[in-house]
Amino acid sequence: MTDYVTVTHEDGIAIITLDNPPVNALSLHLRQPLFAAIEAARDDAGVKGLVIACAGRTFVSGADISEFGTDRARATPSLPELCALLESLEKPAVAAIHGTALGGGLELALACHYRVADRQAKVGLPEVKLGILPGAGGTVRLPRVAGPEKAVKMIVSGSPIGAADALASGIVDEIAEGDLTGAAVAFARKKVAEGGPHLPVRARNEKIEATHADPAAFEAAVKQATAKTRGLEAPLACAEAVRNAVELSFDEALNKERELFTRLVSGVQSRAQRHLFFAEREAAKIPGVGKDVTPREIRKVGIIGAGTMGGGIAMAFANGGYPVTMLEASEEALDRGFATIEKNYAISVQRGSLSEEDKAKRLARFSRTTDYADLADADLIIEAVFEEMSVKQDVFGKLDKVAKPGAILATNTSYLDVNRIASFTARPQDVVGLHFFSPANVMKLLEIVRGEKTAPDVLATVLTVGKRIGKVPVVVGVCHGFVGNRMLGARGDDLEPLLLEGAAPEQIDRVFTDFGFVMGPFAMWDLAGLDVGWRNRKSLGKTAVIGDALCERGRFGQKTGKGMYLYENGSRTPTPDPEVAKLIEDKAAERGIERRAISDQEIIERTLYPMINEAALILEEKIASRPSDIDIVWVNGYGFPIGKGGPMFWADLEGLKTIVERLDHWHARTGKKVFEPAASLRRLADTGGSFSARPA
Repeated sequence: MTDYVTVTHEDGIAIITLDNPPVNALSLHLRQPLFAAIEAARDDAGVKGLVIACAGRTFVSGADISEFGTDRARATPSLPELCALLESLEKPAVAAIHGTALGGGLELALACHYRVADRQAKVGLPEVKLGILPGAGGTVRLPRVAGPEKAVKMIVSGSPIGAADALASGIVDEIAEGDLTGAAVAFARKKVAEGGPHLPVRARNEKIEATHADPAAFEAAVKQATAKTRGLEAPLACAEAVRNAVELSFDEALNKERELFTRLVSGVQSRAQRHLFFAEREAAKIPGVGKDVTPREIRKVGIIGAGTMGGGIAMAFANGGYPVTMLEASEEALDRGFATIEKNYAISVQRGSLSEEDKAKRLARFSRTTDYADLADADLIIEAVFEEMSVKQDVFGKLDKVAKPGAILATNTSYLDVNRIASFTARPQDVVGLHFFSPANVMKLLEIVRGEKTAPDVLATVLTVGKRIGKVPVVVGVCHGFVGNRMLGARGDDLEPLLLEGAAPEQIDRVFTDFGFVMGPFAMWDLAGLDVGWRNRKSLGKTAVIGDALCERGRFGQKTGKGMYLYENGSRTPTPDPEVAKLIEDKAAERGIERRAISDQEIIERTLYPMINEAALILEEKIASRPSDIDIVWVNGYGFPIGKGGPMFWADLEGLKTIVERLDHWHARTGKKVFEPAASLRRLADTGGSFSARPA
């Protein structure tokens, strides 16, 4: 047919093979010849059945996202038209699934009469992660094969399932051992021999009718699946679409699905989530590190420090399959660290997210030591020790003596100068910052801090390793706080003045949660421990009016039952405390500050707008390579709401002209540098520009 679709015949079975590297996305240039091939097989009397298979490493892994919103997405044949053609066939159609059948790929497979998968295959409908829902019948067909309860769980979460689960659920009909295409052809031939009619998925109503008769289990599944939607529209629309499959006819539910898809795909949230999808891929492109740079081989990892951070980092590497040697100053510290690691794995087993067998495999990857010499064979060594330069100097001095040539030496510092840390060694080209986020075994972001002498192959290596251990890596430059924490500092710079001038902690936190953050800054401070910031301020010779006063009263947050809020009887739920309210009022009176009503909008302007301004400075200084890198940092490391696409995407929506005008207002009123608009931000605002269109 074409380079993208080829057809061969084997004893009356037409084998239609798709080949659209790298993931066989359903681009228009693939849909057109595929439609023609299916029509030809339908009209050929010599063809008794057909198999849809894929070349390369995977079955169809989804639609071509780059076509969304373009004429190519609307061009004939659409994916719904392809699916309608497939299920209209009187000849048995079999999908041969290897790798992943995701999104439009699974919808294509569900339009076939039958599905055969290899044992390693995974299937799923992850559209919700792009702010949309399956738009080619996925929400109507999947409930008919897997049942509405299973379907709503899969579609709302967007998480794929393995072949064994898919077989048990009725999504696939057979698991192939050995040659997949051969097995699919044999399956098709068997169905031809059995004779028709071959029931399309649209006509399979047994599981739908069972749920319709007794919807209690389905409604419970919907409630559980949508419990943490956090203001996102797509998960609720997905649940609505599956409910339509239960309550409406097939064609009515299909039309409703398309209406929901069309509304979502043109909305801000889907635009934001698709932006993040492409931004994550852009972040993997490091200036000055071409495809010709070969990563170093990492076989063994050393971690210095078995505390909360070190233990979490070690777990991340063990989970990724790496042998890990953990070093601490004493056996007692190692015992404490390993007890925490074992407890964390035990919790995962208890929750059902990890088997006892996998827990044992991961724990077997750990070894422990108090002797730096035992790190001599490590290919990558990461320190996670106390955040003081003198401590880092001691650690890297020791590492320089024992680490083998070519070993990568990494610091997990959150703020300190990576270039200075590199200078403590005779091999600065091998030193890099790997800033993990707590808990490091859970949080996705990994800030890779590029020192001025960090070698290109070191960057290529840690980028590859970061992906292997399930992180979202972003390369940043050296400055105090790098990208995320530097912007966090700007966001928090005016929090205490807001309190003193009249805002309550609970109001500020509510503004943040209404915006889409999981928690506000003061609840976060209490969770982390107010004493952490207090110690840091004292070491830097800085003060905080409210924060210091609270710590002086022994109010350190959740750990002491009191902080910015009360936490009574061991509760983790913050309760406003009259004592804190009085403390704030007293401190304001001491300073002659007349308190007033503070609007929610003012809180946004004095916290989030300075954060955008700081990001503009970060881009000016080339600490971040592109605005979308900043979005990836904040969504994956700091809880910026996914539906707003990250701070830079949101800033464009908010309007840079508006942001600059309000920054000017607050700068004139307060004189604070944090409100002084960056030159590049003002230039974009004056010219009607945006971060998305900012020149590289």
